[in-house]
Amino acid sequence: MPWRIDAYRRSVGGLAPTSIRAYAADVEHFAEWAERGGVEGPDGVSRLLLRRYLAFLATRGRSRATISRTAASLRSYFQWAARRGLVAADPSPRLSAPSPASRLPQVLGHDDLEQLLEPDAPTEGWSAADIRDDAVLELLYGGGLRVAELCALDLGDVDLEGRVVTVLGKGSKERRVLVHERAVAATSAWLEVRHELATEASPAHALFFNRRGRRLGTRDVRRILDRRSAVPTHPHALRHSFATHLLDGGADLRVVQ
Repeated sequence: MPWRIDAYRRSVGGLAPTSIRAYAADVEHFAEWAERGGVEGPDGVSRLLLRRYLAFLATRGRSRATISRTAASLRSYFQWAARRGLVAADPSPRLSAPSPASRLPQVLGHDDLEQLLEPDAPTEGWSAADIRDDAVLELLYGGGLRVAELCALDLGDVDLEGRVVTVLGKGSKERRVLVHERAVAATSAWLEVRHELATEASPAHALFFNRRGRRLGTRDVRRILDRRSAVPTHPHALRHSFATHLLDGGADLRVVQ
């Protein structure tokens, strides 16, 4: 087996038997979860993937103590895997046990998302700002975009016919993102009324404007979420929810990464 869990179990023989069983079980459960997503061995694991797994455990109602132990188990395993040459570099050094001051990524439940995104809501009677808000939220979730990426979008970055958005991510790396049909429909509706929020001083190429006609900013996005969400929601939660729901739906883990 690529994960070599039996060999790892023997390597921690100095621990109490209950600790050995718990550590090995934690690693086995992670390996099974990763393999369901297409990752076949430890060399395909990144720090982000480890954080996703901890978030997954949180959505399944695991206690903070259990998640803390799992983080410790995975750190121990990947330190061992690095020493044995099973991974080029240990992805776990910054994998910290969750604490009240350092929460795991928030993942919205389907009920919260339905309330937030208002599926199939009619746009009759909506203001231009309402239609913009809908497009913003659909793109954040339906494309898994970072808030800064969304705010920086220009008209030329959006290909509605191809359902593709081109974003400039961290490290100035450009990537093309396939977005959900609902995000396409919401963005198309916004483009029809975009001129209503534009002013003479508005940046001509910006995709989204705020109420003053300026390019939409991160604070504007937070205000949109505050107005639309029934529960306190950080803008980045939509990105984490997007990834988690893709994995729950059987998406390839490497593609989601």
